[in-house]
Parts: sequence; C-alpha cells; structure tokens
Amino acid sequence: MITIDKLQKSYGKLQVLDNVNTSIRTGKVTVLIGPNGSGKSTLIKCILGLVKPSSGDIKVNDVSVSSNYNYRKDIGYVPQYGHFPENLLVKDVFNLVLNLRNGTGHPSYGIDKPFDLTTELKKKIYSLSGGTRQKLSANLAFMFNPQIYICDEPTAGLDPIAARTFKQYIQQMREEDKTILLSSHVLSEVEHFADDIIFICEGRLKYNGPLTELKIQTNESTLEDSIAKLME
Repeated sequence: MITIDKLQKSYGKLQVLDNVNTSIRTGKVTVLIGPNGSGKSTLIKCILGLVKPSSGDIKVNDVSVSSNYNYRKDIGYVPQYGHFPENLLVKDVFNLVLNLRNGTGHPSYGIDKPFDLTTELKKKIYSLSGGTRQKLSANLAFMFNPQIYICDEPTAGLDPIAARTFKQYIQQMREEDKTILLSSHVLSEVEHFADDIIFICEGRLKYNGPLTELKIQTNESTLEDSIAKLME
C-alpha cells in the first residue's frame, strides 16, 4: 500500500502538485491519468524519491519515504523513455543494473521471454529502436520480482503485440497481489484492466477511486467519456 498525504510540490511560484491525498492499493491496478502538465510525472518521481516534495508525506507500507530510502529496492520502475549509456552493450546494461542491485535479480526472470532480447544482447544501446529500448526498460524493472510496479506511459513505442504482452504481464502481477501504478494517455488501452483511477488536473486531485464508481458518478459507460465529463 502506498499512501500520499497532503502532498505539495512547487517550483518557485509554479504549483505542480496541490494538496494531493490518495492511496494505491495492493493487489490492484491503479491508473494515473490527466492532461499534459497535470503533475502525473512529478507525482511518480516523488514516490520514487527522485523529487523532494515541498510539503506532505508519502508512505510505503506505513513507512515514510523521507526517512527510509530502502523502500526503493521493492520497486520496479518503467520510465516513459529509458536513458542508458549509448556505447554500452545491452548485456552490459543488464550486468550494470544487477551490480547496482547487489545481484538480487537475474535477466532470465520477468518478461524477457515474451520480450526476448537474446538477439540484442551484443548490440550497443545507440543502435536500438525506441520500442526495443522500452522492452529493455521493462526487463530491467521486472527481473527483480519487486512488490511494487510503477510504469510511466509503459507502452509508448511498443508495437501492438508487445503492448498486449505487457498488459498481460501486468494482469498476472495483479493476481500475485502486487502493487501496480501506471500512467497512460491511452484510456481505451488501460480501461479493461484498471481497478482504480487517480485523475489529476492542474496539480489537483479530481477523482480517486474505483473505475466502476467513476462511471456511475458520471453516468458514462467508458473511461474516456467519464474523464471528459469531469473536465467539463
């Protein structure tokens, strides 16, 4: 369980997150949505410890992230765009991350079988397509069998088959009682497996709760139409 309490983040006079209170339930897929510039990526970076909030608190399993950085070892993170040293081989990136994580994972674990990178292991990063880089990011995140998955636009750049594989894997992780947070602009893509919705607009929380209740509240049949109703 991740709980976010009165979270605020500003850069000078720019208020990026404004008193956000929400939670991300274990064993559920929570989808974080909102317009560009709404604060989604900032919220994710605050959870990851990459951005320090101006005020408020974030707790992972009742432990404040501001007082204990060890919670990060339980997180697998898939960024929207993975950045790796361009001259390294793919296999060297795997080994580098394994060393940073004290060898607790293994490249054969996770989604590297459906996202098979065997033929790319001896290729340098600069030669990879955007979709292959995204597959690498996913493998790196999932090969440690983390308890928490945080994915920022994870299917960006993936072909339809790879995107389908990724979604199937996320559903499998939900069945294993993992904590899953995804951000996405493709509402039709995530609607069929989203349990909870966090909708942020201009840094403020507009909705936080089950997808089914959102549809009832807005009297709409799809997530896309429900969000459009909230923005009216």
